[in-house]
Amino acid sequence: MRLRSRPACASFLQRERFFCFDGFEVSASRDTHPNLLIRYLLNFWRNIRATGLYFILGILLSALFQRYISQDAVAAVFGGNEAWGVLMAATIGVPLYACGGGTIPLLQGWLADGMSLGSAAAFMITGPATKITNLGALKIAMGWKHFARYLLFVMGFSFICGLIVNIV
Repeated sequence: MRLRSRPACASFLQRERFFCFDGFEVSASRDTHPNLLIRYLLNFWRNIRATGLYFILGILLSALFQRYISQDAVAAVFGGNEAWGVLMAATIGVPLYACGGGTIPLLQGWLADGMSLGSAAAFMITGPATKITNLGALKIAMGWKHFARYLLFVMGFSFICGLIVNIV
């Protein structure tokens, strides 16, 4: 089965080619083992190999931030209602975000140390939109140019939302 090279909605909204669906063909299933337990274990191992390093890196970065970044530094970078703190939170959310469950305790600590609510909002908007799995899929489907635009849009949108939260 071959997908269309350009969906109608992309043609309508964009004059240039935004999505690249060339090469997306239905591949043969890897789930061919007759034993369900072995099939599950094989899939589990494939997922660990694909995301395990990034997951451990995210946990390590979060632990290093919690352990070695002082309260004063957090308050200076993310504190107050200043645009700089919101911009830093939106920027740091791209590489640091591991998962919502792991980020909530980190943000609780940062909020207690002086992080503004707008900075926390910017971090939480940027993070899920730039998870490593999302970014990998988007890079493949969109190409480098549109992928960079996507990152800039997400960071800009989270920055504006963080400023609005700080004002309100």
